[in-house]
Amino acid sequence: MNNTEKKLLSHFRALDAAAQQAVADFAEFLATRNTAPVSTEIALPADLPRPQHENLIKAIKRLRATYPMLEASKLINDTSTQMTRHMIHGVVAEEVIDELERLFKQHYEAYAAQWQIEP
Repeated sequence: MNNTEKKLLSHFRALDAAAQQAVADFAEFLATRNTAPVSTEIALPADLPRPQHENLIKAIKRLRATYPMLEASKLINDTSTQMTRHMIHGVVAEEVIDELERLFKQHYEAYAAQWQIEP
């Protein structure tokens, strides 16, 4: 185990169970963010409705599935910021999910403009 892993484990162990689960969920999201298939065709968003009482991690996964054509590297900063608002600053998940939906749509609109299609 390298120093970074030791430091991460030390911080992880200092968290309560709920925070540990949030960190584990976020790490899972980060690990899967580069798995979206790359396509040269113009893609439209999938129609995946927002379920009631959705948690933040599931919302991020739903949005990634809704917009698989978007590059995860372009979304990671916005997504991380919103995750921080929820985990650190206590902003309710519903509000953060609303903002994530707006951000993903905004990124899609930029993608659509690049291909000169109507979103």
